[in-house]
Amino acid sequence: MTRTVRFHEVGGPEVLRLEDVDPGEPGPGEVRIRVEAIGVNRAEVLFRSGRYIEPVRRLPSGLGSEAAGVIEAVGPEVAGFEAGQAVSVVPAFSYNDYGMYAERAIAPASALLHRPDGVDAISGAAVWMPYLTAYGAMVEVGGMRAGDVAVVNAASSSVGLAAIHTAGRLGATPVAVTRTRAKRLRLVEEGAAEVIVSDEEDVAERVLELTGGRGAEYVFDAVAGPGVTELARAVAAGGTLLLWGAQSGLPTPYPGFDLGMPALNLRTYTVHEITRDPVRMRRAAAFVASGLRAGAFRAVVDRVFPLEEIAEAHRHMESNAQFGKIVVTV
Repeated sequence: MTRTVRFHEVGGPEVLRLEDVDPGEPGPGEVRIRVEAIGVNRAEVLFRSGRYIEPVRRLPSGLGSEAAGVIEAVGPEVAGFEAGQAVSVVPAFSYNDYGMYAERAIAPASALLHRPDGVDAISGAAVWMPYLTAYGAMVEVGGMRAGDVAVVNAASSSVGLAAIHTAGRLGATPVAVTRTRAKRLRLVEEGAAEVIVSDEEDVAERVLELTGGRGAEYVFDAVAGPGVTELARAVAAGGTLLLWGAQSGLPTPYPGFDLGMPALNLRTYTVHEITRDPVRMRRAAAFVASGLRAGAFRAVVDRVFPLEEIAEAHRHMESNAQFGKIVVTV
Protein backbone atom coordinates (compact mmCIF):
# COMPACT_ATOMS: atom_id res chain seq x y z
CA MET A 1 0.00 0.00 0.00
CA THR A 2 1.18 3.54 -0.71
CA ARG A 3 -0.08 6.95 0.30
CA THR A 4 -2.05 8.41 -2.60
CA VAL A 5 -4.00 11.65 -2.99
CA ARG A 6 -7.58 11.10 -4.17
CA PHE A 7 -10.89 12.96 -4.12
CA HIS A 8 -14.34 11.42 -3.77
CA GLU A 9 -16.29 14.47 -4.94
CA VAL A 10 -15.48 17.56 -6.98
CA GLY A 11 -15.01 20.73 -5.01
CA GLY A 12 -12.45 22.89 -3.23
CA PRO A 13 -9.01 21.86 -1.93
CA GLU A 14 -10.64 20.33 1.13
CA VAL A 15 -11.90 17.36 -0.95
CA LEU A 16 -8.33 16.08 -1.40
CA ARG A 17 -7.58 13.09 0.83
CA LEU A 18 -4.39 11.15 1.52
CA GLU A 19 -5.32 7.47 1.46
CA ASP A 20 -3.54 4.11 1.44
CA VAL A 21 -3.93 2.55 -2.01
CA ASP A 22 -2.31 -0.41 -3.73
CA PRO A 23 -0.38 1.08 -6.69
CA GLY A 24 -0.46 -2.27 -8.50
CA GLU A 25 2.02 -3.70 -10.98
CA PRO A 26 2.87 -1.99 -14.28
CA GLY A 27 1.11 -3.39 -17.32
CA PRO A 28 2.22 -3.35 -20.95
CA GLY A 29 3.89 -0.04 -21.78
CA GLU A 30 3.90 1.07 -18.14
CA VAL A 31 6.36 1.54 -15.28
CA ARG A 32 5.98 1.98 -11.54
CA ILE A 33 7.79 4.98 -10.10
CA ARG A 34 8.88 5.87 -6.59
CA VAL A 35 7.83 9.49 -6.68
CA GLU A 36 10.17 12.09 -5.17
CA ALA A 37 8.56 15.37 -6.25
CA ILE A 38 5.36 16.49 -7.99
CA GLY A 39 4.73 19.57 -10.10
CA VAL A 40 1.34 21.17 -9.33
CA ASN A 41 -0.50 22.59 -12.33
CA ARG A 42 -3.51 24.85 -12.79
CA ALA A 43 -5.23 22.12 -14.80
CA GLU A 44 -5.33 19.92 -11.69
CA VAL A 45 -7.12 22.63 -9.72
CA LEU A 46 -9.69 22.91 -12.52
CA PHE A 47 -10.09 19.11 -12.79
CA ARG A 48 -10.56 18.74 -9.03
CA SER A 49 -13.24 21.43 -9.02
CA GLY A 50 -15.07 20.04 -12.07
CA ARG A 51 -14.16 22.95 -14.35
CA TYR A 52 -11.51 21.36 -16.57
CA ILE A 53 -11.83 20.82 -20.32
CA GLU A 54 -12.11 17.10 -19.55
CA PRO A 55 -14.73 15.93 -17.03
CA VAL A 56 -14.05 13.62 -14.09
CA ARG A 57 -15.28 10.24 -15.36
CA ARG A 58 -15.23 8.29 -12.11
CA LEU A 59 -14.79 8.78 -8.39
CA PRO A 60 -12.69 8.47 -6.39
CA SER A 61 -10.17 10.04 -8.75
CA GLY A 62 -6.45 10.66 -8.60
CA LEU A 63 -4.55 13.70 -9.81
CA GLY A 64 -1.22 14.79 -11.18
CA SER A 65 0.63 14.50 -14.48
CA GLU A 66 4.06 15.96 -13.72
CA ALA A 67 6.58 14.36 -11.38
CA ALA A 68 10.14 13.22 -10.83
CA GLY A 69 11.22 9.94 -9.31
CA VAL A 70 13.02 6.65 -9.74
CA ILE A 71 11.72 3.64 -11.68
CA GLU A 72 10.89 0.70 -9.39
CA ALA A 73 9.45 -1.78 -11.88
CA VAL A 74 9.04 -2.02 -15.64
CA GLY A 75 6.11 -3.69 -17.39
CA PRO A 76 6.14 -5.64 -20.66
CA GLU A 77 6.74 -3.86 -23.98
CA VAL A 78 8.78 -1.05 -22.43
CA ALA A 79 12.03 -0.17 -24.17
CA GLY A 80 14.69 2.31 -23.11
CA PHE A 81 13.87 2.35 -19.39
CA GLU A 82 14.84 0.10 -16.52
CA ALA A 83 14.56 -0.10 -12.75
CA GLY A 84 16.78 2.33 -10.85
CA GLN A 85 16.76 5.09 -13.47
CA ALA A 86 15.89 8.65 -12.48
CA VAL A 87 13.12 10.03 -14.67
CA SER A 88 10.64 12.85 -15.06
CA VAL A 89 6.98 12.33 -15.93
CA VAL A 90 5.47 14.87 -18.34
CA PRO A 91 1.77 15.58 -19.05
CA ALA A 92 0.87 13.12 -21.80
CA PHE A 93 -2.20 11.38 -20.41
CA SER A 94 -5.63 11.94 -18.89
CA TYR A 95 -6.11 12.40 -15.14
CA ASN A 96 -8.83 9.80 -15.55
CA ASP A 97 -6.20 7.21 -16.46
CA TYR A 98 -3.14 7.97 -14.30
CA GLY A 99 -2.27 10.12 -11.28
CA MET A 100 1.13 11.14 -9.93
CA TYR A 101 0.00 12.53 -6.55
CA ALA A 102 1.36 9.54 -4.63
CA GLU A 103 4.42 8.00 -3.02
CA ARG A 104 4.48 5.35 -5.76
CA ALA A 105 2.55 5.54 -9.01
CA ILE A 106 2.03 3.78 -12.32
CA ALA A 107 2.89 5.88 -15.38
CA PRO A 108 2.95 5.20 -19.13
CA ALA A 109 6.50 4.89 -20.43
CA SER A 110 5.52 7.23 -23.28
CA ALA A 111 5.29 10.05 -20.70
CA LEU A 112 8.82 9.56 -19.34
CA LEU A 113 12.02 11.47 -19.94
CA HIS A 114 15.40 10.49 -18.55
CA ARG A 115 16.45 12.97 -15.87
CA PRO A 116 19.79 14.54 -16.80
CA ASP A 117 22.69 14.38 -14.35
CA GLY A 118 22.66 17.40 -12.07
CA VAL A 119 18.89 17.88 -12.25
CA ASP A 120 17.44 17.14 -8.81
CA ALA A 121 13.93 15.87 -8.16
CA ILE A 122 12.40 19.29 -7.49
CA SER A 123 13.77 20.72 -10.73
CA GLY A 124 12.89 17.51 -12.56
CA ALA A 125 9.27 17.91 -11.48
CA ALA A 126 9.11 21.62 -12.24
CA VAL A 127 10.98 22.28 -15.46
CA TRP A 128 9.49 20.15 -18.24
CA MET A 129 5.79 21.05 -18.50
CA PRO A 130 6.35 24.84 -18.65
CA TYR A 131 9.04 24.66 -21.32
CA LEU A 132 7.36 21.94 -23.37
CA THR A 133 4.20 24.07 -23.36
CA ALA A 134 6.03 27.23 -24.36
CA TYR A 135 8.12 25.52 -27.04
CA GLY A 136 5.11 23.76 -28.54
CA ALA A 137 3.05 26.91 -28.79
CA MET A 138 5.80 29.24 -29.89
CA VAL A 139 7.79 27.02 -32.25
CA GLU A 140 5.83 23.95 -33.37
CA VAL A 141 2.43 25.65 -33.62
CA GLY A 142 3.19 29.35 -33.86
CA GLY A 143 6.38 29.37 -35.90
CA MET A 144 7.73 32.34 -33.97
CA ARG A 145 10.93 33.87 -35.29
CA ALA A 146 13.62 36.29 -34.23
CA GLY A 147 12.34 39.86 -34.24
CA ASP A 148 8.73 38.93 -33.45
CA VAL A 149 6.96 40.46 -30.46
CA ALA A 150 5.36 37.96 -28.07
CA VAL A 151 2.87 39.22 -25.48
CA VAL A 152 2.56 36.79 -22.56
CA ASN A 153 -0.49 37.10 -20.31
CA ALA A 154 -0.35 35.64 -16.75
CA ALA A 155 3.39 36.05 -17.14
CA SER A 156 4.33 35.10 -13.57
CA SER A 157 2.99 31.55 -13.95
CA SER A 158 5.50 28.77 -14.59
CA VAL A 159 4.43 28.61 -18.25
CA GLY A 160 4.51 32.39 -18.54
CA LEU A 161 8.09 32.52 -17.27
CA ALA A 162 9.12 29.67 -19.57
CA ALA A 163 7.56 31.61 -22.46
CA ILE A 164 9.61 34.69 -21.58
CA HIS A 165 12.81 32.62 -21.52
CA THR A 166 11.88 30.77 -24.73
CA ALA A 167 11.08 33.97 -26.62
CA GLY A 168 14.42 35.40 -25.54
CA ARG A 169 16.29 32.29 -26.69
CA LEU A 170 14.55 32.52 -30.09
CA GLY A 171 15.51 36.17 -30.51
CA ALA A 172 11.93 37.40 -30.10
CA THR A 173 10.85 40.24 -27.79
CA PRO A 174 8.81 39.07 -24.76
CA VAL A 175 6.28 41.53 -23.34
CA ALA A 176 4.89 40.38 -19.99
CA VAL A 177 1.36 41.12 -18.78
CA THR A 178 0.61 40.89 -15.07
CA ARG A 179 -2.33 42.11 -13.00
CA THR A 180 -0.47 44.05 -10.29
CA ARG A 181 2.77 45.98 -9.98
CA ALA A 182 4.06 43.64 -7.26
CA LYS A 183 5.66 41.21 -9.74
CA ARG A 184 6.93 43.77 -12.24
CA LEU A 185 10.59 43.90 -11.18
CA ARG A 186 10.92 40.12 -10.99
CA LEU A 187 9.50 39.77 -14.51
CA VAL A 188 12.11 42.21 -15.81
CA GLU A 189 14.79 40.18 -14.01
CA GLU A 190 13.47 37.04 -15.76
CA GLY A 191 13.97 38.66 -19.16
CA ALA A 192 10.78 40.54 -20.01
CA ALA A 193 11.61 43.40 -22.37
CA GLU A 194 8.53 45.29 -21.12
CA VAL A 195 5.96 44.66 -18.38
CA ILE A 196 2.34 45.81 -18.70
CA VAL A 197 0.32 46.03 -15.47
CA SER A 198 -3.20 45.22 -16.61
CA ASP A 199 -4.92 46.67 -13.50
CA GLU A 200 -3.37 50.05 -14.32
CA GLU A 201 -2.92 50.14 -18.10
CA ASP A 202 -4.89 49.35 -21.24
CA VAL A 203 -3.00 46.31 -22.51
CA ALA A 204 -3.86 46.71 -26.20
CA GLU A 205 -3.04 50.42 -26.26
CA ARG A 206 0.27 49.80 -24.51
CA VAL A 207 1.22 47.00 -26.95
CA LEU A 208 0.36 49.22 -29.92
CA GLU A 209 2.46 52.00 -28.42
CA LEU A 210 5.43 49.66 -27.89
CA THR A 211 5.22 48.35 -31.46
CA GLY A 212 4.73 51.66 -33.24
CA GLY A 213 1.06 50.87 -33.90
CA ARG A 214 1.79 47.50 -35.53
CA GLY A 215 0.70 45.19 -32.74
CA ALA A 216 2.29 41.95 -31.57
CA GLU A 217 2.86 39.02 -33.90
CA TYR A 218 1.86 36.70 -31.04
CA VAL A 219 -0.30 37.02 -27.95
CA PHE A 220 -0.27 34.02 -25.59
CA ASP A 221 -3.17 33.96 -23.14
CA ALA A 222 -3.55 31.57 -20.20
CA VAL A 223 -6.63 33.32 -18.80
CA ALA A 224 -9.24 33.29 -21.60
CA GLY A 225 -12.76 34.51 -20.79
CA PRO A 226 -14.12 37.95 -21.72
CA GLY A 227 -10.63 39.53 -21.76
CA VAL A 228 -9.88 37.80 -25.07
CA THR A 229 -11.84 40.50 -26.89
CA GLU A 230 -9.50 43.19 -25.62
CA LEU A 231 -6.35 41.14 -26.15
CA ALA A 232 -7.33 40.68 -29.80
CA ARG A 233 -6.82 44.42 -30.28
CA ALA A 234 -3.12 43.93 -29.47
CA VAL A 235 -2.50 41.46 -32.33
CA ALA A 236 -0.78 42.61 -35.51
CA ALA A 237 -2.36 42.02 -38.91
CA GLY A 238 -2.02 38.33 -39.68
CA GLY A 239 -0.80 37.67 -36.15
CA THR A 240 -1.93 34.97 -33.75
CA LEU A 241 -3.85 35.03 -30.48
CA LEU A 242 -3.18 31.66 -28.89
CA LEU A 243 -5.19 30.43 -25.89
CA TRP A 244 -3.17 27.96 -23.82
CA GLY A 245 -5.16 28.13 -20.59
CA ALA A 246 -8.54 29.02 -19.12
CA GLN A 247 -7.75 30.40 -15.68
CA SER A 248 -10.77 32.71 -15.66
CA GLY A 249 -13.21 29.80 -15.76
CA LEU A 250 -15.58 32.04 -17.75
CA PRO A 251 -16.97 31.58 -21.26
CA THR A 252 -14.62 32.85 -23.95
CA PRO A 253 -16.21 34.90 -26.73
CA TYR A 254 -14.85 34.96 -30.24
CA PRO A 255 -13.47 38.47 -30.87
CA GLY A 256 -16.11 40.48 -32.71
CA PHE A 257 -15.66 40.91 -36.45
CA ASP A 258 -14.72 44.52 -37.13
CA LEU A 259 -13.81 45.84 -40.57
CA GLY A 260 -11.50 48.34 -38.90
CA MET A 261 -9.60 45.61 -37.06
CA PRO A 262 -6.66 43.70 -38.62
CA ALA A 263 -7.26 40.07 -39.54
CA LEU A 264 -5.95 37.69 -36.89
CA ASN A 265 -5.63 33.98 -36.21
CA LEU A 266 -7.26 32.61 -33.06
CA ARG A 267 -6.14 29.19 -31.88
CA THR A 268 -6.41 26.99 -28.80
CA TYR A 269 -3.54 24.79 -27.67
CA THR A 270 -2.60 22.24 -25.01
CA VAL A 271 0.75 20.67 -24.25
CA HIS A 272 -0.70 17.28 -25.25
CA GLU A 273 -0.24 18.36 -28.88
CA ILE A 274 3.47 17.92 -28.18
CA THR A 275 3.68 15.21 -25.53
CA ARG A 276 1.37 12.78 -27.37
CA ASP A 277 3.21 13.15 -30.68
CA PRO A 278 6.53 11.22 -30.57
CA VAL A 279 8.16 13.26 -33.34
CA ARG A 280 7.21 16.63 -31.87
CA MET A 281 8.12 15.40 -28.40
CA ARG A 282 11.61 14.40 -29.53
CA ARG A 283 12.20 17.87 -30.97
CA ALA A 284 10.73 19.59 -27.90
CA ALA A 285 12.82 17.57 -25.44
CA ALA A 286 15.98 18.34 -27.44
CA PHE A 287 15.16 22.08 -27.48
CA VAL A 288 14.49 22.23 -23.73
CA ALA A 289 17.54 20.11 -22.88
CA SER A 290 19.69 22.45 -24.99
CA GLY A 291 18.34 25.45 -23.08
CA LEU A 292 19.02 23.74 -19.74
CA ARG A 293 22.60 22.92 -20.71
CA ALA A 294 23.20 26.49 -21.88
CA GLY A 295 21.76 27.96 -18.68
CA ALA A 296 19.02 29.79 -20.63
CA PHE A 297 16.29 27.63 -19.06
CA ARG A 298 15.81 26.62 -15.44
CA ALA A 299 13.07 25.68 -13.02
CA VAL A 300 11.61 28.74 -11.28
CA VAL A 301 10.13 27.32 -8.07
CA ASP A 302 7.80 29.44 -5.98
CA ARG A 303 7.11 27.21 -2.96
CA VAL A 304 7.62 23.61 -1.92
CA PHE A 305 5.02 21.73 0.14
CA PRO A 306 5.15 18.21 1.62
CA LEU A 307 2.64 15.68 0.31
CA GLU A 308 0.71 15.95 3.57
CA GLU A 309 -0.06 19.59 2.69
CA ILE A 310 -1.41 18.96 -0.82
CA ALA A 311 -4.65 20.84 -0.04
CA GLU A 312 -2.63 23.85 1.06
CA ALA A 313 -0.59 23.66 -2.15
CA HIS A 314 -3.85 23.85 -4.12
CA ARG A 315 -5.04 26.80 -2.02
CA HIS A 316 -1.79 28.59 -2.80
CA MET A 317 -2.31 27.92 -6.51
CA GLU A 318 -5.82 29.37 -6.31
CA SER A 319 -4.52 32.49 -4.53
CA ASN A 320 -2.67 33.50 -7.73
CA ALA A 321 0.12 34.83 -5.51
CA GLN A 322 2.78 32.46 -6.80
CA PHE A 323 5.71 33.38 -9.01
CA GLY A 324 6.74 30.26 -10.87
CA LYS A 325 6.13 26.61 -10.03
CA ILE A 326 4.53 25.05 -6.97
CA VAL A 327 6.15 21.72 -6.10
CA VAL A 328 5.15 18.99 -3.65
CA THR A 329 7.81 16.69 -2.22
CA VAL A 330 7.25 13.08 -1.23
